[in-house]
Amino acid sequence: MSEPQAARLVLGPFNRVEGDLEVALDIRDGHVARAEVSSPLYRGFERMLEGRDPRDALVITPRVCGICSISQSAAAAAALGDAMGLKPTRQGAAMTALIHAAENAADHLAHFHLFFMPDFARPDYARKSWHARTVERFTALEGSAQRSAVEARTKLLHVMGLLAGKWPHTLAIQPGGVTRAPGLSEKARLQATLRSFRRYLEGVLFGGKLEDFAAIASIEGLMRWTSGDAGLFLEIAQDLGLHSLGRGAGRYLSYGAYKLENGPVFAAGVWEGRWKPLDTRAIVEDLTHAWMRGGAAHPWDGATEPDEAMGAPAYSWCKAPRLDGRTFEVGALARQVVDGHPLAVALAGGGVLARVAGRLLELARTQIVMERLAAEIEPGAPYMARGELPHAGRGAGLVEAARGALGHWLRIERGRIAGYQIIAPTTWNFSPRDGSGMPGPLEAALEGIAVDGPGALAVQHVVRSFDPCMVCTVH
Repeated sequence: MSEPQAARLVLGPFNRVEGDLEVALDIRDGHVARAEVSSPLYRGFERMLEGRDPRDALVITPRVCGICSISQSAAAAAALGDAMGLKPTRQGAAMTALIHAAENAADHLAHFHLFFMPDFARPDYARKSWHARTVERFTALEGSAQRSAVEARTKLLHVMGLLAGKWPHTLAIQPGGVTRAPGLSEKARLQATLRSFRRYLEGVLFGGKLEDFAAIASIEGLMRWTSGDAGLFLEIAQDLGLHSLGRGAGRYLSYGAYKLENGPVFAAGVWEGRWKPLDTRAIVEDLTHAWMRGGAAHPWDGATEPDEAMGAPAYSWCKAPRLDGRTFEVGALARQVVDGHPLAVALAGGGVLARVAGRLLELARTQIVMERLAAEIEPGAPYMARGELPHAGRGAGLVEAARGALGHWLRIERGRIAGYQIIAPTTWNFSPRDGSGMPGPLEAALEGIAVDGPGALAVQHVVRSFDPCMVCTVH
């Protein structure tokens, strides 16, 4: 019997990814035996915040990322509000949710059209029956689907101009609500913007009513959807077996999305075969394989002390967050599973198809949520509550960015920031191994994949299905 053939393949930096990303693969007999996911770029935002006025977090943290800037704003405002013991007004919370939902919807649209689908237009798939249609729709910078998606996304972001003043890096979201109270004219313009976005979604992306897509309850029902660009993706997914490619562990986490007066629109919790409440006190960041000094700690007790000279076993600037010592996948699929949507629950534990279908499902549901929030705007209602910063205290801001669970943990001492820790969605999904040797979610999803050539397209499909944002990972 011949010895197994072994090799090492390093992929990166990945194009169409926010920030640097490298994936090192140990290949045996043509399959991934071990994966190491590395964030090779360190930025240091957590260190920048130390010693500053706590309100500076509202200005600095949105600069962590230009794609999910609103998510960072919302998390910083929530952390300050928690430290202050201040809750936003009912309408202030609703407008924060509307601004945040618009950014997340725009992110989902950009991921599908600009980051994920162009890989299927490559010549590697030239013999496939769907390839010519994919080339016409999704060729990078040229596809007709990309042009229409960018136009629709641009129009949706008018929500930011009306409610947030600008995007990215708005200061409109505050601990007590929002700085701008919309009147009747803003309400009418918001509703017109959302009607236009619905026409795009129903006419182009889904090719049918959003409510019909959101009502799909099974994988079989999903695969019968043949309309629009979503239908083209599902045809490709069926042909290439994308449901089994890059399967996850089936453990999902969500902090709860769009927190209103009576609770989040999409539920908070964890999923391990069934819903369970989330205890954030059990979150620990492990530094064993990170270029960081220090031991494992909860974010309130953690520190960011880089050590670029650290050798093995470190291979990433990314820390390894764990809940009760286990990895959890975060993102749109996780949110919809935790929320109990029957299609998402049926997809739980799936791979590329599950993650992308979870985003499409959430996009349809989010549009419906945004329309409801806009319709319920009350001109003249209070949109901001006021409070005082404590001389000492701490707070946590837990929100859901497009890519998943985003947490800001703040400590205030003598009126200044004594500690600020951020766990971004990509920190969860793209984490390195921990002290027990447990791989991060992406690392585990890559194990066993057949490497089908120097481009390793199957690997790229799995990586992109998680929608990485590496600059958020290392803050």
